[in-house]
Amino acid sequence: MMAAALQPAQVWPQVSLSPAPQAIGRAATRALYHELALSPKPGLVTLTDNGSHRDMDAQTFMRSLFALRGYFVAISELGQQNADFAALERCGIQAEAHMLAATGGINTHRGAIFMLGLLCAAAGAASASGAAPTPARLRLALRHHWGGALAARASRTPTLPGGIAAQKHGLRSASQEAALAFPVLFETAVPALAAGLARGLSPMQARLDTLFHVMAVLDDSNLAHRGGLAGLHHARQSARSFLAAGGAARPGGMEAAQAMGVDFKARNLSPGGSADTLAAACWMVQLCASAP
Repeated sequence: MMAAALQPAQVWPQVSLSPAPQAIGRAATRALYHELALSPKPGLVTLTDNGSHRDMDAQTFMRSLFALRGYFVAISELGQQNADFAALERCGIQAEAHMLAATGGINTHRGAIFMLGLLCAAAGAASASGAAPTPARLRLALRHHWGGALAARASRTPTLPGGIAAQKHGLRSASQEAALAFPVLFETAVPALAAGLARGLSPMQARLDTLFHVMAVLDDSNLAHRGGLAGLHHARQSARSFLAAGGAARPGGMEAAQAMGVDFKARNLSPGGSADTLAAACWMVQLCASAP
């Protein structure tokens, strides 16, 4: 859902703005804000810390969020209309142009445009049947409507840094993760977030633990791009050690996450793919919990 050269778009595709796409889109924007607001978050931008990034801060992310609000509604509507993958891809390219125009060319949400955009389309498709959204229904809709196209897309030669790093190091790229209907999201992130909330963790604690659960297993190509395989393995082991020690809710848990942030900054590591997966999990748990 990304292209090498983008022209700024003027308007979103015409949509009917029926209640389901509006709710799906609003949930996506809120989920991205929840991911941004989570702190401490090693190597990543928060409301008070730039993490390992010198070219972006919280204001950059907020400009991007405002620019993308219409996108998530529009791609949900396309999903509800059973649009083909080419239409979703055009919508995503347009969204990327809006993001880059809003941020002065800085990539804040390219991964979320792809991942969360596809999930919003799947939610739109699932809503057409009138059934309440569940993770299983959303994953089935993704596979049923666009599984073949996503498999074909995953075979393309990568042109972006994350995809190039994944190919270089023999990792599963974001495109390949999508072609498999996001196994880390559905099998690790969503269960971890739901379980954390169910056992009484605060939303911040549950989200932070979920981020580390994802970091522990995801082939995060952003980590591989910035730190090579050594950086990816270091981040994974750091996440596993954090969880093994008791996670965010243990005494000193937040301080341990803060110390990890200092370490990641020194190593120039930023788990951007894990952050996108966390945002998608926040969106899914919120959307499914609010369904009638």
